[in-house]
Amino acid sequence: MKFHAEINVMPLKALLDPQGKAVNATLHGIGYNEVSNVRIGKHVNLEIEATSKEAAIEKVTDICSKVLSNPVMEGFEFHLTEVKD
Repeated sequence: MKFHAEINVMPLKALLDPQGKAVNATLHGIGYNEVSNVRIGKHVNLEIEATSKEAAIEKVTDICSKVLSNPVMEGFEFHLTEVKD
């Protein structure tokens, strides 16, 4: 079975996000004062072969934990859908 994963990796809420702060300040500087709490992260799409949805979830979780995120500074979430041929 093939699955498509859409993964979001974001800085932990308790940590400072310098990129988000810079974008927030720029937005305020050009008049978008209604914007606040900008956070910058990564969005990753991938396809993975697995014997079941549960196995795919386990593999994607492992990939996110070991490769795509730094668990000390970032958290992740993903949405998994089966690819129909």
